Amino acid sequence: MAPKSTVGDAWDPSLVNRDPTFLLPPLEIPGPWCRFYDHLYSYTWANDRTVQEALHIRPGTIRTWARCNESLSYTYTVTDVVDYHEELLKRGYRALIYSGDHDMVIPYVGTLAWIDTLNLTISHDWEAWVIDGQVAGYTTLYSYGEAYLTYATVKAGGHTAPSYKPKECFAMVDRWFAYFYL
Repeated sequence: MAPKSTVGDAWDPSLVNRDPTFLLPPLEIPGPWCRFYDHLYSYTWANDRTVQEALHIRPGTIRTWARCNESLSYTYTVTDVVDYHEELLKRGYRALIYSGDHDMVIPYVGTLAWIDTLNLTISHDWEAWVIDGQVAGYTTLYSYGEAYLTYATVKAGGHTAPSYKPKECFAMVDRWFAYFYL
């Protein structure tokens, strides 16, 4: 019979051979915040008959709601939105534009280049915005007369930044609605 292990003994690698799962953390079912459930709630909500009635969707027009419905028949006519943004700024509207800095579909530098085409004045140049003492991204405030355009990046945010960084995106939007410079 082998002697019992004591606290000072070296680790016994034969334990792995007997039960390799002992090194793994216990399996946990992901909560609703997990990216696995990204759109589960939207499907459940949009396919609910009472929701469809409240939205005045005619019965029978939608059998099952799909998030990315590519079967819609429409004509793509807007190729550039710069003129629309210029007009909204001329009318004094504020705008918040943000990008996840890990967005490989539309990189934030492309969004910055697009904003540059608006020929706005920089009121507050590129600086960090912070949540709980941590940098949450970077922001620039542009002005056009009395109108302002806030551009913000979300650190470690992907193409759909709120699904990667919900806390940070909520704080960003909340601050913007409160007229607080990020």
